Amino acid sequence: MSLPQIVLIPGLLNDADLWRDQITGLADIARPRVADITRGSSLGALAEMVLATSEDRFALAGFSLGGIVAQEILRRAPERVTHLALLDTTMLPDTPERAAEREQLIAQASKPGRFHGFGRKLAQSYLAPENRDNADMINRVRAMTQRLGPDVFIRQTRIARPDSRASLTGITCPTLVLCGNHDQLTPPELHRSMASLIQSADLVVLEHSGHLTPLEEPENVTDHLKRLLQRDPVRK
Repeated sequence: MSLPQIVLIPGLLNDADLWRDQITGLADIARPRVADITRGSSLGALAEMVLATSEDRFALAGFSLGGIVAQEILRRAPERVTHLALLDTTMLPDTPERAAEREQLIAQASKPGRFHGFGRKLAQSYLAPENRDNADMINRVRAMTQRLGPDVFIRQTRIARPDSRASLTGITCPTLVLCGNHDQLTPPELHRSMASLIQSADLVVLEHSGHLTPLEEPENVTDHLKRLLQRDPVRK
């Protein structure tokens, strides 16, 4: 009997290297596959691309923007998802202020030579205090942003973030909601609210992480994903 598939969806300007440790760590109980969300221009298009390249039934883990895509997949094909993990993500739409901020970022990234990827300045808001001077971690994230570049950044930033609160209440598969205690982009209180809306959700807050939990606490993230996959797909 073959191992079940788990589809891992990266976040904005992340590629498969985001999930590097989980790909290795989960290989004894599942077959990890990293989805590509760099090409679609809408949330629906991204969800359909993931569904078209996944098996009939699969576990699903989405990080940040990938978590928003995962929620759209659950709206479109809930019967295909056996287990769900939402990491460092949101179920809320952009506020007008956040939407305006995204437009400013797009305008800046559109100018030649103005896209610089991830550096120490962004690390202050993305990483836990103890990780903000971790050169290896910063360089790993910077390499992903540079590989994908400004066109992917602009395309992913333009994707509308919907209000998913109502649809979360209909999720019935075993679910993990996980974030870092120092996550400034999608803070723990947001994840507590998210978990409270999902009847089958377990909430985990990692003490030594900011927004980038798969990189900051890779072993803990892998362990919690393993526990999720060991739960019965139908939770009474």
